[in-house]
Amino acid sequence: MAYNDSDFIITGLSTSIVEEKMRPSLTYWQDAWRRLKQNKVAMVSLAILTLLGVLCIIGPYLSGYKFEVTDSSSINIFPNSVHWFGTDSLGRDMFSRVWIGGRVSLLIGLIGTFISITVGTLYGGISGYAGGRVDHYMMRVIEILVSIPSLVMVILLSLYLGSGIVSLIIALTAFGWIGTARMVRGQVLQIKQQEFVMASISLGASPMRVIIKHLIPNTLGIIIVGITFRIPGLIFAEAFLSFMGLGVQIPNTSWGALAATARENIMFYPYQLFYPSLMIALTMLSFSLLGDGLRDALDPKLRK
Repeated sequence: MAYNDSDFIITGLSTSIVEEKMRPSLTYWQDAWRRLKQNKVAMVSLAILTLLGVLCIIGPYLSGYKFEVTDSSSINIFPNSVHWFGTDSLGRDMFSRVWIGGRVSLLIGLIGTFISITVGTLYGGISGYAGGRVDHYMMRVIEILVSIPSLVMVILLSLYLGSGIVSLIIALTAFGWIGTARMVRGQVLQIKQQEFVMASISLGASPMRVIIKHLIPNTLGIIIVGITFRIPGLIFAEAFLSFMGLGVQIPNTSWGALAATARENIMFYPYQLFYPSLMIALTMLSFSLLGDGLRDALDPKLRK
């Protein structure tokens, strides 16, 4: 029996239709999770971040030493079977101090990111939805804030507010919401023209309900990706300020504060700088790679 090209085209179309019917229906978030799991680099990064988070919770209890207790007989001991990460110039256990410092660094990163994302999302959502003069003036405010060197303002706010975790979070989030606001505004300007938003407005929904119920949920993709990039940025900023002596102060500690303390003995006891620096690098790299994976997984253009 002879076959022509049209027979093969029809057969191929039939096969694809059957496969499409047999494939289970997935929601947007289920499909995003499926694609994220296929990204090995992103999953390894997620596993590393999970491990770091767990160690920050239980790590200080594993060594049996309290992070603030000094021991004059155990000063500057290199890593061994008793002090796994060694000790510092006051005889304090570095293993406990690294994970206590991780708690502070991650806490500042998470809380600061939550505040920045929340403020930026609401500001950008209102600006994009309102449009017109409201959008014009709100964007002019952002342009003025962008023109101010953020690092200088963070340092000045840190000096004005004083030391402490709360003042450090305020200083880091004072200008950290601007990028999120601009991204959310751009997304809202596109989404508000779609049919489901117009239908909700025609049914009498209030502007705040439209923003919270329809616009913000449809910008969650870029918000989640922004979170994964914002957290390491805040951790690095905290480490920089602590390294400059403007961050976390005694008796608290952080990865940046540990690195600042260790710089004085770097030539003789490099391990004191190595461990906090390694944790900062691992955390920033893992969040960046996870953010790349989430950006691909949440891209609707790549959905199959």
